[in-house]
Amino acid sequence: MGNTVAVVGGGYGGAALANALDADFDVVLVDPKDAFVHTVAALRGLVDEDWSRRIYFGFDGLLRRGRHVRDRAVAVDEHGVTTARGLRLDADYVVLATGSSYPYPAKQHDDDAAAARDRHAATRAALAGAERVLLLGAGPVGLELAGEITERWPGRRVVLVDPADDVLGGRYLPELRATLREQLSERGVEFVFGSALDAEPPVPFGVRRPFTVHTRAGVRVDADLWFRCYGVSPLSDMLGGALAAARRSDGHVEVDEHLRVPGAPNVFAIGDVTAVPEPKRSKAASEHAAVVAENIAALAAGRKPERVYRPGGEAVLVPLGSTGGASQVPGPDGPVVLGPAETVRHKGGDLLVGRYAELFGSGEPVAG
Repeated sequence: MGNTVAVVGGGYGGAALANALDADFDVVLVDPKDAFVHTVAALRGLVDEDWSRRIYFGFDGLLRRGRHVRDRAVAVDEHGVTTARGLRLDADYVVLATGSSYPYPAKQHDDDAAAARDRHAATRAALAGAERVLLLGAGPVGLELAGEITERWPGRRVVLVDPADDVLGGRYLPELRATLREQLSERGVEFVFGSALDAEPPVPFGVRRPFTVHTRAGVRVDADLWFRCYGVSPLSDMLGGALAAARRSDGHVEVDEHLRVPGAPNVFAIGDVTAVPEPKRSKAASEHAAVVAENIAALAAGRKPERVYRPGGEAVLVPLGSTGGASQVPGPDGPVVLGPAETVRHKGGDLLVGRYAELFGSGEPVAG
């Protein structure tokens, strides 16, 4: 085997892996964006102009030996990558780090950081003038967005609609769900549970214009701005050759305990695109990257991969602005619920910006 590694996708897992292999391998990082987007802080960036400038990190500080090919992968097989411009990148090892798509504003859809900041600014202006905001989905994204909006604009009326009977789809400990409901209720957030809308709002999401919708149970909701806060979808349509057989019907890619794609001994997958049974989080993607970096190094040295990935315990961190929130994390005797102060300490303060500023060579950690 040679020394070239094609990493497809420059998100949390792909960036961490490219950086880890850069000293010893010829790394080609394929991603259409001009900068890494720190999605964990995207909702804070939506409501705060200063924060909107903190969440983008140029790829030029990530690699010393390797290179970033700014293009979209349209075909990936066990021998390399073909891009939208027709560039063929042959590789000895291929890593799928393509991630997932998710509705705006939780994830940016612009490949240019300047355009993404402009879109945030336009949405922020719409939010500033809105009287009542409808959020569809009371999962982690919907709750976090409600928290950011109500912290930035106290008194703003926000209503969360979800067909489940409780926040977070009824998952996780009742104590966690109760404290999140209570904190948001104290800010005036309304919850409409148990029924989805009978039709999508008649105006585009993110556009400020009065409208009325009804749930299938007959509940009327009036608002003048709305966002979808559900709908994650793994990005794996570009897989071909032997790799296509590992793609499940839901789009996730099967991997073995070494995070290697079955039937393709030189191909690995990390992050959201994998079928690993665990919450899709940035922390997991980074842990996947560490495992795959060791296993590629083993293969290059003529050894079998030995590093095994074992999914972590069920966990979720939900900051509600910079001062609120709650979390559930594994504990020695079972899952533990953390309150606002501990959640802010784990995630809410600088939303991990400092960690990625260091990874991308962008100076000292940024304070929240």
